[in-house]
Amino acid sequence: MSDKERIFGHIPGIKVGATFESFAAMNEAKIHRPSQGGISASENEGADSIVVSGGYEDDQDFGEEIIYTGQGGRDSSGKHVADQPLKRGNLALVKNQLEGLPVRVIRGAHTKNQHAPKSGYRYDGLYIVDSHWHETGKSGFKVWRYRLLRIDTNEFEVNKSEKPGLPQGKNVSPTRKTSLVQRIVRDTKQAKELKKHYDFTCQVCGEKINTAAGPYAEAAHIRPLGAPHNGPDIPENIICLCPNHHVMFDLGAFAIDDDYKLIGIDGKLNVSAKHALDIDHIRYHRMHYFNKTK
Repeated sequence: MSDKERIFGHIPGIKVGATFESFAAMNEAKIHRPSQGGISASENEGADSIVVSGGYEDDQDFGEEIIYTGQGGRDSSGKHVADQPLKRGNLALVKNQLEGLPVRVIRGAHTKNQHAPKSGYRYDGLYIVDSHWHETGKSGFKVWRYRLLRIDTNEFEVNKSEKPGLPQGKNVSPTRKTSLVQRIVRDTKQAKELKKHYDFTCQVCGEKINTAAGPYAEAAHIRPLGAPHNGPDIPENIICLCPNHHVMFDLGAFAIDDDYKLIGIDGKLNVSAKHALDIDHIRYHRMHYFNKTK
């Protein structure tokens, strides 16, 4: 393993629970590359490790789940003075979500975090980036936030060091590598009924996917379920979408205006007279997930 190779997964020889006295010790073990800073990342490759040590006031650590705040927006004293841009490590963590790449989580000593070590730094295993969004932080400036979930495995490793491009010539044997993409489609009773109501037809594009096992569509919760969003599992918070538009909606490629016109793509959401959407949930998604690219 070269010093420049970015490893997504466990570092050979470093077990979960290993402790380090300093950043220098983590650098030597190759568990975290930067000599300072909480995110080891490349915008084009992704983030291979992060340090959770209470550096940002908006962080929340629940052990198996972490609500992590992105980088940037602070002055030399550590005070938040500007919005965080979707660049550098912030953009890299989105890359992890899109490609299913794991990120090593290292916790630093912090008296207010019951999951942190009493001193130094501790490697606490691999997490996936389940989702990301933006909101106004405690200091009044825009911050990027990421929901990280612990991966229950000791064998996960991704090697991204191969050269890009299509293989040339005939009879090329593909290299097999372990990878993970986790995407949960919550099919609750409410979701099933809503899909039936729309005859499994996407409310954005009007397409219906027919398979040998029957029609297929996905129910998208406008305001996500569970903490920290706490969206309800009710029809007023669910829309019926095809897989493509579900992914685009979750990733903030488009949003819905109060009059149901689409923002970011052309068109208008098809809403039946019997389906009363909650405008507050639509506004929540627009405020936290939609990210203008132009």
